[in-house]
Amino acid sequence: VGYLTKLYEEFKDRADFLTIYIKEAHPTDEWQMPVNEAQGICYAQPRDLKQRLTIARDFVERSNFSMPLAVDTMANDANNLYAAWPERLYIIDEDGLIAYKGGLGPFDYRPDQVRSWLENRFESR
Repeated sequence: VGYLTKLYEEFKDRADFLTIYIKEAHPTDEWQMPVNEAQGICYAQPRDLKQRLTIARDFVERSNFSMPLAVDTMANDANNLYAAWPERLYIIDEDGLIAYKGGLGPFDYRPDQVRSWLENRFESR
């Protein structure tokens, strides 16, 4: 989260950023991780939009997240369109085309590649 926030702060005047909260990656009723328990981040998979919004708000507050955040529908439209679960980075260009599609996180989650793309796009001007 910290690295993405730094990218946002550095490039927000030249690029639009949006984070989309999709379905819970490690819910208590499906696949809870010990690290989530240690950090006190323990949620069941949301069953309605109100629950999903509550978890998203908690994330924003806990992490002082400054980037714009949207919440996926309960039909998981964004996740289904972008194959985003559990996490993935995209860059959409000015024409609405995918200019960068990152690998699936956590093992192929590469915000450094997003930084390189942004630097090449905006600092060469």
